[in-house]
Amino acid sequence: MSADVKREIQLDIAHVLFIDIVGYSKLSISDQHAAVEELNQIVRASEQFQRAEAASRLIKIPTGDGMALVFYTSPDGPAQCSVEISCALKEHPRLQLRMGIHSGPVSGVVDVTERANLTGAGINIAQRVMDCGDAGHILLSKHVAEDLEEYEQWRPLLHDLGSCEVKHGMRVSVVNLYDDQFGNAKLPRRFETVQKRRMRLRWTATAAALLALAAIVAGIAVFSRYRVGSTLAAPEKSIAVLPFENLSEEKANAYFADGIQDEILTRLSKIADLKVISRTSTQHYKSAPENLREIARQLGVAHILEGSVQKSGEAVRVNVQLIKAANDSHLWADTFDRKLTDIFSVESEVAKAIADRLRAKLTGREEQVIAAKPTDNPEAYDAYLRGLAYTFRAGNTPANSLGAQKYLKEAVRLDPKFAVGWARLSFVDSRSYITQTLQPTVALREEARHAAETALNLQPNLGEALMAKGYYHYSCLKDYDNAVRYFEQARQLLPNSSQIPESLAYVARRQGEWDRSDSYFKDAVRLDPRNVFLLGQHARLDVALRRFPEALRILDRVLDVIPDDADTLAQKASIAQAEGDLSRASVLLAPLHPNAADTGILEIQVYQAVLERRPTHTISRLKEILAKPDPSLGYLNGELRLLLGWAQEVAGDHPSAQESWREARSELEPLLKEQLGNYILIGDLALTNMFLGNKEAALTLVERAKAVIPVEKDPFSGPAPIEILARVAAQVGEFDRAIPVLQKLLSLPYDGGMAGVPLTPALLRLDPMFDPLRNDPRFQKLAASPTPEAADK
Repeated sequence: MSADVKREIQLDIAHVLFIDIVGYSKLSISDQHAAVEELNQIVRASEQFQRAEAASRLIKIPTGDGMALVFYTSPDGPAQCSVEISCALKEHPRLQLRMGIHSGPVSGVVDVTERANLTGAGINIAQRVMDCGDAGHILLSKHVAEDLEEYEQWRPLLHDLGSCEVKHGMRVSVVNLYDDQFGNAKLPRRFETVQKRRMRLRWTATAAALLALAAIVAGIAVFSRYRVGSTLAAPEKSIAVLPFENLSEEKANAYFADGIQDEILTRLSKIADLKVISRTSTQHYKSAPENLREIARQLGVAHILEGSVQKSGEAVRVNVQLIKAANDSHLWADTFDRKLTDIFSVESEVAKAIADRLRAKLTGREEQVIAAKPTDNPEAYDAYLRGLAYTFRAGNTPANSLGAQKYLKEAVRLDPKFAVGWARLSFVDSRSYITQTLQPTVALREEARHAAETALNLQPNLGEALMAKGYYHYSCLKDYDNAVRYFEQARQLLPNSSQIPESLAYVARRQGEWDRSDSYFKDAVRLDPRNVFLLGQHARLDVALRRFPEALRILDRVLDVIPDDADTLAQKASIAQAEGDLSRASVLLAPLHPNAADTGILEIQVYQAVLERRPTHTISRLKEILAKPDPSLGYLNGELRLLLGWAQEVAGDHPSAQESWREARSELEPLLKEQLGNYILIGDLALTNMFLGNKEAALTLVERAKAVIPVEKDPFSGPAPIEILARVAAQVGEFDRAIPVLQKLLSLPYDGGMAGVPLTPALLRLDPMFDPLRNDPRFQKLAASPTPEAADK
């Protein structure tokens, strides 16, 4: 099989335009051939078609009476192409077309001639959407319409039609794309009876009234990139579970109320016929807020579940009420009094009752899953809930990771057959390994592997276990193909899990598939619209691509959820530094007072002081922190000591700087034995040796860091050691080596750098580490160039 065929049949997210010639079967054979050829000419003349084809980002599949165009560009690619085709049809009045668009997964099949064809939900749903229309219609799935709403020019052109039943009883939500220059404004025939039944309008007024209303709503609505409340109504079978109120006399039992809420939500999320918002988006609300309608709009749901938990000894009382947000009506409420050993039956009964009230269809497997009892050991379950409580806390910090790890270990010690406990432990370990909130040692990696494999051995069809195994392959092994395989298996069992598209976004980002990563992030945000960590990671993608305005818009969305969030303000400051606006960065950083554990914020503040060349205050703060170093920070203590030396050098205190660097080296070197794959630690040692005048050691360590994370295998983080090389080469006088490396770095999207941003011309102008290059005309040209934006988006 050829390499091209293999590339084409891989599972991927694609944007599909399905085109059908209306009345094709009634044409004579010769007229059919003529119509197909006429369609081919129109399509080939489309600018979007030509661009995608020239970039090898398009597959065309003939269907006999039309074609499917599979775009691997951006969500608006097929929409723009359909508009161009519709406009061109004015010159071809005899050719009647209808078109349907959907974005979704596609995979390939290879026929006996080794030709690649595509199949999958992306193509199937695009065809179903198209089938809902008549001649001239350009119909979009709701998924595509939500993507297009991010672009201001599309918003007035989107007209919601509601849902339509298609093949096999499946229902699809459809949006009509038109204006007076293209498309078809008439209500499709298949929607006439639907609209009559739903709106109870007379036949003569149905189409005109609904289309006028859709035009008004679409024209006046204001959207932002992540605004969930759009002109498209929330699905009726959608729900958010708000935090449960802790009514126990012992306020320390708050973890128990949080855990019960999460367990009910988890069971609901395994029902594919429901849309369930993730806990990370609901935890920012009060237990019983007054503005339910606004909360539902923000989360994009039709129903809210509120509850309370009261625990006294071995007795537990759980109160729940299901509310329709549009009119604040109570659909169902109940009180459950149980023994602690029988708490699982409450979680199952609540989930089943909600599914019944929302008329969600449950498969036999789903009924078994929501009724499952994860452990027979109450003490193990209590430890598990305590561990979960640490994962719910804001901030992915060493303290939270250690707390979660401690209690989850205790849970599986008490019940070695607790599969979900093992899965959660593996996920915490793997996430801590890659984010380095715990030291990325061989022992931590092995614990993550053992926990994931134990969970899978206990329950091979447990979605959480498959998710944990995939995250282990992604985080600890950088085995992206197997990671995706496990994530896709987990997706079938966890249809409402935002963690799966989020994790797929991380994989695609590591593979340099920027558009695919962006699409997965958007899918995750639909299920978890107020997850500040998720939003921050999406912003991180835009920062790596130097799409700073886009990143700032996402970070402002985070601040809507958590005003004055220190990490987000620091991220915005790092963007200001990259843009050369030190005044704006200073204003953002001034109110922040990070402690030793907030190393990310500290490093941005240190970099600000170095860029401003006024490090006196920063030196005092670093000395204060390093006087009592936190052992849990591991190599980060050495990194802070490295930065202290740099600040002292900029301040002109060379002897103190040398002493700080010697101490940094003595702290960092012993850690290499257990952290062979920690390229950041290796890079810190390279810079330390550079400052201490050990050129050969510095260059050797740079090459070692590059070998650990080659840019060919990780385009997202791989260039970070190359930046270290540029800094070392500049400082040791190898200008002919430094300049080409800097030129290359400015053309690459990547994550990392001294303050979490890629190098920009502005940073070249400001950063003291590049002072030796100031008089080189080649460097002057680079520093004077405009900020590049990644070419391959």
